[in-house]
Amino acid sequence: MGLINTEIELSNPKDLTLQTINTSALVDTGALHLCIPEALAIQLNLQEFEKRPVTFANGETKMCAYVGPICVRWKNRISFTGAMVLGNEVLLGAIPMEDMDLICIPSLRKIDVNPLHPNFPASVAK
Repeated sequence: MGLINTEIELSNPKDLTLQTINTSALVDTGALHLCIPEALAIQLNLQEFEKRPVTFANGETKMCAYVGPICVRWKNRISFTGAMVLGNEVLLGAIPMEDMDLICIPSLRKIDVNPLHPNFPASVAK
């Protein structure tokens, strides 16, 4: 399986005077959260709520800033979430993907809306 990248739009829902940012994101189903570089957090004037430990694939744990709220848009989907500030690229993790009801299609190296819910995201609460 190869890497999946997609274009997303990020904005600060608390400050609508700021420009939205269109950026490429690496789809990372192994990451829970949206992860953004520090430069994006600064551009969007996102508030740091706390530091949280993040464990990386190599087993290393590092304290990272948790910021938000942040609005993520992908096609006809939207998610309001927090973001971990780390790395040099945007990672679209499982929480915002689930919130937008997106699916991965590894054979096509893309994501798409859940075909069971093409017009709006759906959730399960049992």
